[in-house]
Amino acid sequence: MLARLSIRDIVLIERLDIEFASGLAVLTGETGAGKSILLDAFALALGGRGDAGLVRHGAEQGQVTAVFDVPKNHPAAKILAENGLDDTSVEESCEMILRRVQLADGRTRAFINDQSISVQTLKAVGAALVEIHGQHDERALVDAATHRRLLDAFAGLEKDVAAVESLWDARRTANTALEEHRAAMESAAREADYLRHASDELKQLAPKDGEETALASRRTTMMQGEKIASDLREAQEAVGGNHSPVATLSAAVRRLERRGVNSPALVEPAVKAIDAAINALEEADQHLQAALAATDFDPAELERIEERLFALRAASRKYSTPVDGLAALAAKYAADVVLIDAGASRLKKLEQAAIEADGRYAAAAKKLSLARQKSAEKLNKAVNAELAPLKLERAKFMTQVETDEAAPGPQGFDRVEFWVQTNPGTKPGPLMKVASGGELSRFLLALKVVLSDRGSAPTLVFDEIDTGVGGAVADAIGGRLARLAGKVQVMAVTHAPQVAARADQHLLISKDALDKGKRVATRVNALAADHRREEIARMLAGAEITAEARAAAERLLKAATA
Repeated sequence: MLARLSIRDIVLIERLDIEFASGLAVLTGETGAGKSILLDAFALALGGRGDAGLVRHGAEQGQVTAVFDVPKNHPAAKILAENGLDDTSVEESCEMILRRVQLADGRTRAFINDQSISVQTLKAVGAALVEIHGQHDERALVDAATHRRLLDAFAGLEKDVAAVESLWDARRTANTALEEHRAAMESAAREADYLRHASDELKQLAPKDGEETALASRRTTMMQGEKIASDLREAQEAVGGNHSPVATLSAAVRRLERRGVNSPALVEPAVKAIDAAINALEEADQHLQAALAATDFDPAELERIEERLFALRAASRKYSTPVDGLAALAAKYAADVVLIDAGASRLKKLEQAAIEADGRYAAAAKKLSLARQKSAEKLNKAVNAELAPLKLERAKFMTQVETDEAAPGPQGFDRVEFWVQTNPGTKPGPLMKVASGGELSRFLLALKVVLSDRGSAPTLVFDEIDTGVGGAVADAIGGRLARLAGKVQVMAVTHAPQVAARADQHLLISKDALDKGKRVATRVNALAADHRREEIARMLAGAEITAEARAAAERLLKAATA
């Protein structure tokens, strides 16, 4: 899953590229070699909290890049799709490059596939890809809010949960429609008398959009026309009446046309000009007659227009609404009256729909609760079977499923929390509160072994999960990490040779002196077979590696591959 981790200018690291293999990869090295810095850098790439102290001294910024090969149906790919960052050209899988730049002034920048994103998006993608268990994690597995999801994943109840979520949405929609209708009815009922009166009054008035403007324009035209009517009549008399020059001009044109046979060059220009004048006078006469017709109105019509304008404007003042808004207000009041009259019938239908939606949700949620109760017993049995080899043989793991039908939610009625009892006779309690540090790590390992192929991120990192144990317990931890690595990619920082011996890839973290001892740098090297045996012997013997330690290391390596 994780192809490469690339680090630039982080504390003690100038440039570092690590190629990770599938299976179990272990990181070993002396205390202080830089294992914590390496995990700090990895956590930064996954959206962890930034820290200016991570930048190497003298550098302006540090950078960490993690490259993953992610199937298209993986939750991380879905997060990218939701943020418009998916690569639709790839059908089966896509390369996902997570990059985080830490500036020396404390600011950070986040990128996925070289597209700038928010740290929150990077964190969501990182959580879907990698779980870090140890001092760098956020205790996701012991967060009670995730336990229900993990139990559902273990039991394969995802489709049942999705069905309950769908019914919850339908239930919420039905109840929202009911409450909105009920509130509207209650509001309308409080003003029923007023609404009926207003609706009847506006219905009788029958206002129309744009009516005020049209009436005011007609009224203005009529009043102005009365003032200029006499002038229009005088002009029309001069142009087309008894005193019109048209008849005289027409007679003159006829005489000129008769004389023009002998002298056309002299006569034709004058004839054309007089014809144009006659045409212009006739056109003016037509316009004047039309204007006179427009000013000829019935005084009763003007009175009707003024009464209509008065009624509309009075209604506008009464209802505090512009005249052009009265038609819409009338429609609203009419609808409110219909709601009052017909709302009771609709209310009954909505109440029935809400009851049915509640029933369907409750039935599915109860069925889901029963399935969770049964699955919890199976999960308890599976996890408890892993505890004895981890030196937790007297401890007990239990999944608490509390069902409260009075507190429904999108995933049903249940609250799920992982509890443990560390010794017989002691009081059980929540995993995070009851288990000590070492116990907690081993409980988490047992859980991850059981949940590895269901509800687990594809890459798991365990930071010194074997602290404080040795011998058979360390060997049991190594065995379970190897089993996990058969289903997901596992990386483990370890001081236990029994764990290191089971690795598919062994990476040695060391600190080298540079510039004649003036500064140091962290290095990571993949160990071949001989060097690997030597490192495990060092882990067994300490500073002085003996022949016995080498022989013991060889036995561990052979036992791990047996």
